[in-house]
Amino acid sequence: MKKIVATLTFLALAIVTLQAQKYFSKTGEISFHSSTPIEDIEAVSHSASTVFDVESGKIQWAVLIKSFEFEKALMQEHFNENYMESSKYPKGVFKGSIKNYESIDLTKDGKYTAEVNGTLEIHGKSNLIETTAIFKVENGQVSATSDFKIAVADYGIEIPSVVRDNIAKEVEVKIKTNYELLEKS
Repeated sequence: MKKIVATLTFLALAIVTLQAQKYFSKTGEISFHSSTPIEDIEAVSHSASTVFDVESGKIQWAVLIKSFEFEKALMQEHFNENYMESSKYPKGVFKGSIKNYESIDLTKDGKYTAEVNGTLEIHGKSNLIETTAIFKVENGQVSATSDFKIAVADYGIEIPSVVRDNIAKEVEVKIKTNYELLEKS
């Protein structure tokens, strides 16, 4: 079922962007880290979908919440059932644009700093995100990385008082992917 939903999400992203030169990935990585004096919590998903439209600078990411893997199975269960309610809110989505996309030359090796802004929707709540991303071109291969922080409370995620000190109020999010050129058919 996860693969079907991920494939449909990716196809929806791809269909929206079939007009111009696009780059995509179905294996983008999104990780998050919460650090407190009591406990560190980390999780990662290796199945995020992303599409980047070179000509308009629009960029989208989508990830199934249940695809995040934790070191401890009990943390993963609590994350999905108690905090993220992943049955009710099955995915996280970012829709945005790169302000300075004209300065990114995907035909030339190098590192390019991009100013990214858009809307991140998690747990049924949407908030504006502004961050930077690094696009790297090496031997024709395009990759991208970014990191930013989000406040758990901004997304209506309630943390029970018994574990409130175990979870940071702000969570560090990191993304990275290797893009492929989306061939027009």
